[in-house]
Amino acid sequence: MDDKEALRVGAAVRRRRRTLGLTLAAVATRSGLSVPFLSQIENERARPSARSLDRVANALETTTARLRAAADSARAVELVRAGEGDGARRVVRGRHQLSALEFTGEMDLGREFQHRNDEVMYVVEGAAEVEAEGQAYRLERGDTLFLSGGVRHRWRATMPETRLLVVAVAEHVDATNDPRR
Repeated sequence: MDDKEALRVGAAVRRRRRTLGLTLAAVATRSGLSVPFLSQIENERARPSARSLDRVANALETTTARLRAAADSARAVELVRAGEGDGARRVVRGRHQLSALEFTGEMDLGREFQHRNDEVMYVVEGAAEVEAEGQAYRLERGDTLFLSGGVRHRWRATMPETRLLVVAVAEHVDATNDPRR
């Protein structure tokens, strides 16, 4: 692990710990590492060795690879220019906490979706029809529809000039808060 990656893994460790609702003390007990050292990792004042990071990952019920992937997106700045893509384009590239897609034109993907994480649909231009949990919604320019994780839905753009932005918590991020899991 290079210095740059080692420093950025702290934010990923903190996010994962908070997602699990754990204290630093609980992670210390699970990992065998000290609370001050874990705090230094999270605050990017200490660089964990590969062995220490493996112990932290195990304590956080994940893998070092997932922590590194989350670290890769911790401080990213990317520009996606307009006009890239045809019909559907990613407006956030790579493996980040958010996934964002823009759909352009009269489009019907013809299938139902169900994502484990939350999603927001925003109509930039035109109109769309969304069916979610058996209820129909007509969205027009400027309208936003929030769908919590697990909601079954399907949608279609109803006008040729429709531009629909869909932003969701990425599938690789476990942002659900289901006590049965």
